[in-house]
Amino acid sequence: MSSNEQSDWHGMQTPVLFNHHMPLEINSTTIEHIDLNPIESTPKAVANGERVLILTPLRDASEFINKYFDLLSELTYPHGLIDLGFLVGDSTDDTMAVLAAELDRVQKRTDKIPFRSAKIIEKDFGVSHHQDVEDRHSFAAQGPRRKAIGKARNYLLYSALQPEHSWVYWRDVDIVDSPSAILEDFMAHDRDILVPNIWFHRYKDGVDIEGRFDYNSWQESEVGLALAASLEKDVILAEGYKEYVTGRTYMAKMGDWRGDKDEEISLDGIGGVNILVKADVHRTGINFPAYSFENQAETEGFAKMAKRAGYGVYGLPNYVVWHIDTDEKPGNA
Repeated sequence: MSSNEQSDWHGMQTPVLFNHHMPLEINSTTIEHIDLNPIESTPKAVANGERVLILTPLRDASEFINKYFDLLSELTYPHGLIDLGFLVGDSTDDTMAVLAAELDRVQKRTDKIPFRSAKIIEKDFGVSHHQDVEDRHSFAAQGPRRKAIGKARNYLLYSALQPEHSWVYWRDVDIVDSPSAILEDFMAHDRDILVPNIWFHRYKDGVDIEGRFDYNSWQESEVGLALAASLEKDVILAEGYKEYVTGRTYMAKMGDWRGDKDEEISLDGIGGVNILVKADVHRTGINFPAYSFENQAETEGFAKMAKRAGYGVYGLPNYVVWHIDTDEKPGNA
């Protein structure tokens, strides 16, 4: 050893390990370790390879499924990062068979259209009200209907959400048109919960009236808060009915698809046609109440619950997703 090396050696401290042990090795095949720390929801979702779960509850929806998959196939987010989840419940038509056939057709393709995986959950909830527009959108049906839909959403969510998912995209089956880059567009906003405006096409004398569909996306009002405070806790408010006047500001009455699609507004209630949620919001316990939560249920209750927990709920008034025209009677929209 040279004098220089000897000097360096004496300048070092010998490390001492007390009670040192080798790493614990677990070989049991019945034990699984899941690390959620690396799972993030970011504006750079594609670059980061973030997994998306698309969820759609279905009931008597056979007539809409073909169009649903046409639009889903056009999504520009990498399909290899997308998992699909469906819940079929209380259907009296051929929803299950049509869904299975369409999924099989899509997943057998040899191009980039097939998705990473697909899961179908079947669960009946004993829902008996009819699916015709007048019955479905009557005031009397709203409380039981929204509770049943909330229950279906929760069953679907808890059956399909996996540790790898960064985003949950709720998409209704009866959308007729939407931007193919909607996932990337929404992720760029980096919001906990984000919804678009929901309109519908209806032509009168050859002119599209551009009807406003979803009145469940709203900003709270003093009138609405006072009304809720005066009601029994089990009463569920529903928008657009003469029985309860809430004075809320509806996103459906704002915006224009020709405007700035990135313009945001804060919301207190949201509709369920199209929702992008950071998966950790759901993991925290924010779901779709199948009961009255602050006098709201399902998606509006979800928004109220999320805001109570400190999450941000936002809407894009100029970003329009087009729903089928349900020919609802005046006063129901």
